[in-house]
Amino acid sequence: MSDAPITNIDLKSFTVDPYPTLAQMRRSAPITYVPQLGATLITRRDDVHAQEKRIDVFSSVQPEGLMTQLMGENMMRKDGAQHQHERRILFPALSPRTVQDHWKPIFERAALSILQDLHGKGACDLVRDYAMPVSAEALKAITGLTDMQAAEMDGVSQAMIDGCTNYSGDPDITARCKTATALIDAHIDRMKDAAPPRSALDVQLRAGLADPNIRANIKLIISGGQNEPRDAIAGTIWALLTHPDQLQLILNGQAKFAQAFTEYARWISPIGMSPRRIGRTETVQGVTFEPEDKAFLMFSSACRDEAHFDNPDSFDITRNTQPAISFGAGPHFCAGAAASRSLIAEVALPLAFKHLNNLQITEEVPFTGWAFRGPTHMPVRWDC
Repeated sequence: MSDAPITNIDLKSFTVDPYPTLAQMRRSAPITYVPQLGATLITRRDDVHAQEKRIDVFSSVQPEGLMTQLMGENMMRKDGAQHQHERRILFPALSPRTVQDHWKPIFERAALSILQDLHGKGACDLVRDYAMPVSAEALKAITGLTDMQAAEMDGVSQAMIDGCTNYSGDPDITARCKTATALIDAHIDRMKDAAPPRSALDVQLRAGLADPNIRANIKLIISGGQNEPRDAIAGTIWALLTHPDQLQLILNGQAKFAQAFTEYARWISPIGMSPRRIGRTETVQGVTFEPEDKAFLMFSSACRDEAHFDNPDSFDITRNTQPAISFGAGPHFCAGAAASRSLIAEVALPLAFKHLNNLQITEEVPFTGWAFRGPTHMPVRWDC
């Protein structure tokens, strides 16, 4: 382990709300070892921004890491030329132009169909009944696993997320994750000869990528590509409904849904951290790391760093979010960022407020998670 000062946390409280603890870390021990996580956390924005790019020290290659063991060695767990090679192969499926020309119309049709089914009901759980299926239908199209059901896609994604953050070693969580990855493999097998054009499965097959790499990358896309849009769609709607003055700025044309999404992703990071393995001995801000140490780059903390954001704990869609690193900052910058922005800011948010008239929250909305964070359910009603 590193020689960083030690900070003990209550993992249950940290899962309920990590932000007070992260703020204390930024103030008193910005690089700190947390025994309950078995890792050294880097919490200040500038440190995360700088060290994420130093792949010789903070390596994504983690052969013993939970993600690699449970999902296979995907491109996120590779550095340098290997990472760039697979990223280039996937680019035709995820490029901004492909998103706008090919995926966005598919996103819109799916969201409108879901809204049409919901409209006459007058009430729903917005996480389960809107954000989840909108995210899942988009992900089915992008991955090429179009025969999956929306709930099935959501379930396998959540099982993998739980597995990859199972630092306590709960065997039931591991078993559920392995069941989920086997199910994804079965869907890949069924779609190999019928992969939809431009899908992630299609472009990897056409590029001749090795079968284990294809499977690992599809699982990677599902693990982050379902929960992040789902949580950000529901969470941003919650944020706007609980800050009606800011929603009014958008409805009056004084702000855009894109600003609401980027501010929400800064304020409540759907993906709060990225793990790294230390590749060589190095000292950072007085803390010495040794080879094979585990470090967590805390994006959630970086995005509330007081050195860059005034009143960082407040939701303000008019603020400058440029310093935020919600999607990462280095060579592993989220490959699906363009798809996420389009789905959330250009499709899911505007269509929800257009078609669910007088949308209101009817109960308290609970949030959970520190590595991945979002609302667990969100009861709402609207005028039919």
